[in-house]
Amino acid sequence: MVATTSSATPSPLRSASVSEAAAPRPTLLIVDDEEGPRQSLRVVFKELYEVVLADSGPRALEVARSRRVDAAVLDIRMTGMSGTELLGHLKQLDPRIEVVMLTAYETLDTARQALRHGACDYLTKPFEIPVIRDAVANAVQRRTLADAMAEGSQRVQELREELRNLQVQGEMARSQNEIYASVMHDIGSPLTAVSVMLQMVSMDLEASRGAATHSVREQLARVNQQVARCMEISRRYLNYARERSAQKQSVRLNQVLSDVRELLRAHPAGKRHQLTVQLMPADLTIRMNGTDLIQVLLNLAANAFQASTNPLQIEIFGEYHDDALEPAALADTARIVFVNREGFPNQPPMIALRISDTGPGIPESVLPKIFESYFTTKSPGEGTGLGLAIVKRLVAQAKGGIQVQTEPGRGTTFTVFLPVEVG
Repeated sequence: MVATTSSATPSPLRSASVSEAAAPRPTLLIVDDEEGPRQSLRVVFKELYEVVLADSGPRALEVARSRRVDAAVLDIRMTGMSGTELLGHLKQLDPRIEVVMLTAYETLDTARQALRHGACDYLTKPFEIPVIRDAVANAVQRRTLADAMAEGSQRVQELREELRNLQVQGEMARSQNEIYASVMHDIGSPLTAVSVMLQMVSMDLEASRGAATHSVREQLARVNQQVARCMEISRRYLNYARERSAQKQSVRLNQVLSDVRELLRAHPAGKRHQLTVQLMPADLTIRMNGTDLIQVLLNLAANAFQASTNPLQIEIFGEYHDDALEPAALADTARIVFVNREGFPNQPPMIALRISDTGPGIPESVLPKIFESYFTTKSPGEGTGLGLAIVKRLVAQAKGGIQVQTEPGRGTTFTVFLPVEVG
């Protein structure tokens, strides 16, 4: 006979958040061919979960096919289908169902079989109530984490598909195509970070075997944050392309620096290097589209990350200028170039945003070409040659200028000069 318990008063152990309190309680499937153990477990868990009872493997599979099951407690030795066989069938129906195995006849072989088939925990009868409560709570938490990762992966896939569709719209003008190309280029780093972190969380969940660690929860939070950031950046770029004139063309600098710092912290290449992003002592409003400025800084930072496979020191900071630049600062030399000299009004007040690295520097023969579209020194397939070309275009649109100063063996500094909004 299969029966479902009625809802009970929520336990204080459940989440205190309003959104989670309103959500349905997790469903716990208890399978045992003996009435006594089934009812005992129902009493233990009825106030915490929606409990469903089954007296055999086939009945349990009927339940799993007809409704969502978050976690299950299975007796290993049952007549007909064993608990280990049932475990395999449940995992085929839904790989995210987390299972706790129970047995009164513990052997090393049965434990190995249970874990090999995907059980997250293995307990012996008679069990202590706090122990089995902890085991089931960990199983439900693992299911919650797995669902959140799946949702994040789906959102990333939907975003990639949307961006792919936009890329193939051949009827768009060249300028709009460049914007969408910039979306694809800029979104690559956070999406890569999402992919890497999902793999890390998956490995940690597998290794925890029933104990979702604090680090796992932190990584999942970062995954969701990065996915949300990707969605936000992409939507803002799409608005930028469709309604350019309607967008606010100014942004608070410290907010942009904070956003860039969060994105770069998750950049896979950033782990090799020491990154510092300094906020301004006094926040300033920059006369530039905020999404554009984020992309400029991300592209320049990614360029610094790729300067060397050896650990580097990379710093992003700003300097306020209330005077115009001296003519010498606008001149080109063998190791210094200034981009957009003709379109740069050189009128204070302005901000100088510096992105510096301690890399090998840029060869003098390469320096004049680095802002050309599709120019790259990377191997085929490793770079598009769009990053710095996009930076040049976006800064020029904001009536800014870029100075690049490089020193062989000591590093490179990109300085972006942008107008500051007064009043």
